[in-house]
Amino acid sequence: MTSHGFGIVGTGIVAAMHADAIAALPGARLVAITDVDAGAAAAFAAHRGGTAERDLDALLARGDVDVVCVCVPSGLHAEVGLRAVKAGKHLAVEKPVDVTLEAADRLIGAAATAGVALTVMSQHRFDPGLIEARRLIDAGALGRLVLGEASTKWYRGQAYYDSAGWRGTWAMDGGSLLNQGIHYVDLLRWLMGPVAEVTAVCTTQAHEIEVEDTSLAIVRFTSGAVGTIVSSTAAFPGFAARLEITGTKGTVIIEDGRLVSRAFGDGAQAADGGPRPADGGSRQAGSGAAADPAALDVSGHAAQLADLVAAIDEGRAPAVDGAAGRAALEIVCAVYESSRSGRSVTLSS
Repeated sequence: MTSHGFGIVGTGIVAAMHADAIAALPGARLVAITDVDAGAAAAFAAHRGGTAERDLDALLARGDVDVVCVCVPSGLHAEVGLRAVKAGKHLAVEKPVDVTLEAADRLIGAAATAGVALTVMSQHRFDPGLIEARRLIDAGALGRLVLGEASTKWYRGQAYYDSAGWRGTWAMDGGSLLNQGIHYVDLLRWLMGPVAEVTAVCTTQAHEIEVEDTSLAIVRFTSGAVGTIVSSTAAFPGFAARLEITGTKGTVIIEDGRLVSRAFGDGAQAADGGPRPADGGSRQAGSGAAADPAALDVSGHAAQLADLVAAIDEGRAPAVDGAAGRAALEIVCAVYESSRSGRSVTLSS
């Protein structure tokens, strides 16, 4: 097994997830960490290992770093990623790939030209419930897909946005859909297929921020199926992220990565094959990441980074590559454009 040295850029909440995921991977080690706040980098390294480098250039100059995890504010993803690509490093970029399609395209194109692997974090594709849903769809168990519904109704207090100047800004963050809801946007497209058209409304309901904290979109897929996307950080106390996929032969429901219900024909079965519980197996409101951005399960990150390492060793594209990250971003951008213009927006891919 080839050994891989990782560097992490940024020391925010999600960087800790990457560090824990790296620690869980055989043959992987955290080599270096850097942040614009040198004290934060030193504290991170003291707690999780690796060397705190003075700046990005110093980290990229290390020959023992071959994979870089980009964990800076979203509006800097492409900028940092491009510098890493120029240094010949493979990339794990936190979602979204960036806040604009233009920036995303620059990064994706540069990575392809340099021949380095690029994965955009969508760790929930590796959740057991999503893997099973994908298997059922591929096997034809749901028939022709007709309706897909994605809902991320989470809660973030004003203190969350006030904790950093970049949060809640268009230039660096995006709103509830681009920051929190994009995971289930990606999953909806992954299961239902490409999106042809979006009609949406976005509003700011409960926070003093320049971006939206609540969005609602109607989606038409290229297959002819339709769907909805709901995202909010104003839904107190926060609820399980939910994905419901309906076909002509059945329906599956996923909550926080768990397949809580599946129904085929005239019978309904729970994820474990037994009778469906009255509450559908829902998780308690206000629990987990729905209410706390730090309460994330590391297993999905570990699985995705393991796939990235395998892709590097095998000379293949990662399961969630730059194109996948771009597709999710394009849907979010279309939602925002539809809300601004008051018109439906047609997508190119």
